[in-house]
Amino acid sequence: MANSGVVYARIDPELKKDVDEILHKLQVSPSSLIQMLYAQIRLTNRIPFDIKLPDRKPVFLDELSLDELNTELTKGLRDVEEEKVRSEDEVKTIMKNVFYI
Repeated sequence: MANSGVVYARIDPELKKDVDEILHKLQVSPSSLIQMLYAQIRLTNRIPFDIKLPDRKPVFLDELSLDELNTELTKGLRDVEEEKVRSEDEVKTIMKNVFYI
């Protein structure tokens, strides 16, 4: 591409390394990814994904008091009783898609 614009960006080295590995597996160059991102922004007149804070703060066991732990365990038990659960295969598929395992 002889006639092209240049975009410079500073990126956390660890994040860059992780994403470069994923892009390599997908056979997509960083330049192609940026080209696709820009094309989608022009096409849709918006950023093509939501930028927002999570709805809930993640729960870390070592930060919970005994009462908070019991509350979380009770929620989980209630979900099981109400059959609001996922099969092992569903969980594996979700984890595979999220973590590229």
